[in-house]
Amino acid sequence: MLDVGCGIRKFPGAIGIDRNPATRADVLCDLDHLPYPFADNSFDRVLAIHVIEHVADVIGAMEEFHRLVRPHGTVRIETPHYTDFSSFCDPTHRSHLNSFSFRYFGPDNAGFGYYSRARFREISIRVKLLALWKWLGFEFLVNRFPRYRRFWEHYLCFVVRGKVMEFEFEVLK
Repeated sequence: MLDVGCGIRKFPGAIGIDRNPATRADVLCDLDHLPYPFADNSFDRVLAIHVIEHVADVIGAMEEFHRLVRPHGTVRIETPHYTDFSSFCDPTHRSHLNSFSFRYFGPDNAGFGYYSRARFREISIRVKLLALWKWLGFEFLVNRFPRYRRFWEHYLCFVVRGKVMEFEFEVLK
C-alpha cells in the first residue's frame, strides 16, 4: 500500500511518500514531479487522503496512481467538497472539487476521454455534509440516490453545503 502525502499520520503498514521531511514519510519526493520513484504495478492500493487538492495536476496524479496500482487494485481519495470553507481557507489548495470531478476516468469518461487513457471503476462515492444537513437527512439522500446527488450538486450545494468527499476506485488496465 502506498500512502501518498502521508504527513504525520501515515497509514500503518503502508509506504508513505511526502515532500516534507518533518513527516513520517519513507520516501521524500515532490508530489508534483512525476513519475514517483516506484515501478509500474508496484501496489495493490493507493491512499490519497487530503492530497489531490494540493497537487498542480489532478489528471497527472490520477494517471500516476493508475500506473502504480496493479490491475483491479484500488485507489482511495478523500478531499474537501468545493463548497466547504476548508476548500478555500487553505492557501495550498490548488483544486476545488465536487463529487463528479473524476468522471473523466470512468467508462463513459463524460465525453472527455481524450484527456487521459487511465480508467477507473467507481466503487463508491460518499459525500459528508455539514452537521445540520446530516441531522436533517440530506446526507442520507445524497449518498443513497445518485440522481439526488446530481440534483444537490446542481441546485442545492451552496445552501446545503458539502464537507468532505470519499472516493473508492478500482484500477482498470
